Amino acid sequence: MGRRVSRTVRWAAGEVPFYAALLGVVFFLLFPFYWGFITSLKFEKEIFDFTGNILWVRNPSLANYETLFKTPRFARWLWNTSIVSVVTTAVSVVVSVMGGYAIARLKFRGVTAASVIVFVTYLAPKGLLFVPLAQVLNEWGLLGGLPSLMLTYPTFLIPFCTWLLSGYFTNVPSEPEECAMIDGASRVGAIIRVTLPMAWPGILTAAIFSFTLSWNELLYSLAFLRGEENRLLTNGVMQAFARSGDIFFWGPLMAASTLASVPVAILYFLFMDRFVGGLTAGATKG
Repeated sequence: MGRRVSRTVRWAAGEVPFYAALLGVVFFLLFPFYWGFITSLKFEKEIFDFTGNILWVRNPSLANYETLFKTPRFARWLWNTSIVSVVTTAVSVVVSVMGGYAIARLKFRGVTAASVIVFVTYLAPKGLLFVPLAQVLNEWGLLGGLPSLMLTYPTFLIPFCTWLLSGYFTNVPSEPEECAMIDGASRVGAIIRVTLPMAWPGILTAAIFSFTLSWNELLYSLAFLRGEENRLLTNGVMQAFARSGDIFFWGPLMAASTLASVPVAILYFLFMDRFVGGLTAGATKG
């Protein structure tokens, strides 16, 4: 009995550094969200008052949220962001599923080079691409409206999702699909009825990834959109509560950040297990 207790104590002592480090990482990652939330509940005077306990709200108030909802066109910005995110996610996932399946299952000359090119395309900095993209959009007469984002967001979403799904399709067994084709199903029918249901975690991972990036994107929305009615949450709120580049109304800004993080947080909360499974499976091939 004494030996068992001794081993248990030694095991617990050995695990303390791991859990302490894990707690530190969790605190480091979650503290910005906590700070933004409590800032959204403070009056402006309390935000800049660093005397006393600054990690808590002395006089909680929803005034910043009230200011946010009274902002002209805030509902319009929220609607624009939702439409752009849903459309770009749908387009990116559909194209990525086709591209990922082709790279993983179809044997054609240059498949390895195609896989590498797709991933390298994702690594290209957006800061270098928005100028030529703006020129193309201007020639097509789309610069300034929401369709400009629906066309440009997939340029950085599709490469990564295609690479991710190609790895996932590689790990999905091909035998059920081949059996369906032997039984008379076409390749497209076998893919839709057999392969895609088995690849659902990977597809869901790609969809969550695409929606998150579309929802939070700022650079392209600043460069390609014109007019108050065409703004998204990111650039609309920033321009509404920032003056002269160095004056920021942090209360409404943090209220907007808190509200904007809710849809993404709900997605991750509901599908966290499948998201992690799809991400890890898609990141490894073979």
